[in-house]
Amino acid sequence: MSQVPPHDPRDPVDDPAGDGDSYGRDPFDGESFDGESFDGGVDGDGGDDAGRGTRDREIRDVDMAVIEAGSRTLRADVAPPAPEDDVPARPADPEVDRALRAVEEELLGRWPETRLEPSLDRMTALMDILGEPQRTYPAIHITGTNGKTSTARMIERLLLAFELRTGRYTSPHVQSMTERISLDGRPIAPERFVETYRDLQPYIAMVDAAQPHRMSFFEVLTGMAYAAFADAPVDVAVVEVGMGGGWDATNVVDGQVAVVTPIALDHTDRLGGTPGEIAVEKSGIIKKDATAVLAAQPADAARTLLARAADTGATVAREGAEFGVVHREVAVGGQLLTLKGLGGEYEQVFLPLHGAHQASNAAVALAAVEAFFGIGSLHLRTLDQDTVRAAFAAVTSPGRLEVVRRSPTVVLDAAHNPAGAQVTAAALGEAFGFSRLVGVVGPSGDKDVRGLLEAFEPVFAEVVVTRNSTTRAMDVDELAALAVEVFGEERVQVEPRLDDALEAAVALAEEEGEYAGAGVLVTGSVITVGEARLLLGPQGKKNA
Repeated sequence: MSQVPPHDPRDPVDDPAGDGDSYGRDPFDGESFDGESFDGGVDGDGGDDAGRGTRDREIRDVDMAVIEAGSRTLRADVAPPAPEDDVPARPADPEVDRALRAVEEELLGRWPETRLEPSLDRMTALMDILGEPQRTYPAIHITGTNGKTSTARMIERLLLAFELRTGRYTSPHVQSMTERISLDGRPIAPERFVETYRDLQPYIAMVDAAQPHRMSFFEVLTGMAYAAFADAPVDVAVVEVGMGGGWDATNVVDGQVAVVTPIALDHTDRLGGTPGEIAVEKSGIIKKDATAVLAAQPADAARTLLARAADTGATVAREGAEFGVVHREVAVGGQLLTLKGLGGEYEQVFLPLHGAHQASNAAVALAAVEAFFGIGSLHLRTLDQDTVRAAFAAVTSPGRLEVVRRSPTVVLDAAHNPAGAQVTAAALGEAFGFSRLVGVVGPSGDKDVRGLLEAFEPVFAEVVVTRNSTTRAMDVDELAALAVEVFGEERVQVEPRLDDALEAAVALAEEEGEYAGAGVLVTGSVITVGEARLLLGPQGKKNA
């Protein structure tokens, strides 16, 4: 495995070879600085205090091809497909597909993401054997409860716009396991995915033999990502935690920027019963002398995160204080934003995603990239505005209020906990204005399903309860009983098969001619959304 010495692309005009080339384009559009510097973010009103330092003390266990094989054609017009590189199809080459399936089966034979032994021992051992690949590039590390993947994709798009080579690691995947590891904004090619696994296989076996427990599915994939990033090589890695933070497998990386998206109740059996308790584990990604970029948080979670920042000497940038959304308005296909960054305001930023939560994610992503480039600690000025606008305009986030069909409109959203459902419900009313909305809900059994259903009850005229094809799916009869308690019997329809559920929801939406503005929302789980995405195809056939 090839490795390269670490470098710091946050100095975008560095020229290590002396040949006039640089790691990336000048984020300040070629303008020079006057030597002024300061220790923190900007103050709340952007005034003369801007220089003051701010140092507040589901893994899939089923082959998706099974779902694809059972697909039926729905009575709807196909909307323009999402970019093919977002969610790659199965490899067209039978040999490559066979090799990929073999690796997927081996990975799925390990502990799934839902089974945990909270320790970094196995990951540390693997990284040591591999020569610490995760230390050959700087990283932006992301935790939180909701919004992590969308924020990671926005950060990646901004870094790419400034001509940096990126590696992005996110989870879970929507349809293809290869989505989790991206290089330069594209899911890793299946051939490279297989090659990376086979290269690491003997070292993984060594760790398995030496540890009380074999490496899990998520640990092996994390090791593959870090190795693939080193081999590329990338200029910067954008890494999303799997669960928690401190003992999460990804936390063998030291992120110069630690991002915490909104914390809410999820995985309470493992992380704690209050946002403050959950924040204890999530704060573990904030490392010594890093910059902590914090989305708006519940009060107890904020206290925990700020205490961790004080203990580690991290610089803090907070949404609503050092950065945030100044103005937003609904636009065709998304929203138009004015964002306050660490170095100033960015106006006329079009984001092709829906909802106030995505606007907040955009503000967090922008602040994270500014911090990576030294704005708020070394410089006080904005990034090149046109480059930022172009980056945000190119953002995609599959399965997040994603329109996949028209007439009636079918929307997919991966909300899987009450907090996620609440922001999705609010965004639906703002962005779509459906006169009648039918829900298709297929959650996992280990979630707060009652809270999820209660969040959607005000916006669903009717709900079709169903299940995805995995063993984690909630039993349909139990789900139906819960849905009747929340919605009333007359508003609940039960369809155990997802394809039947989709057909039923479309029929309900089309039931009466007066409902020309009717729509369908498929939600409850990333897994359900992924399977619905295949059923509702067609998907792009181009491989990553």
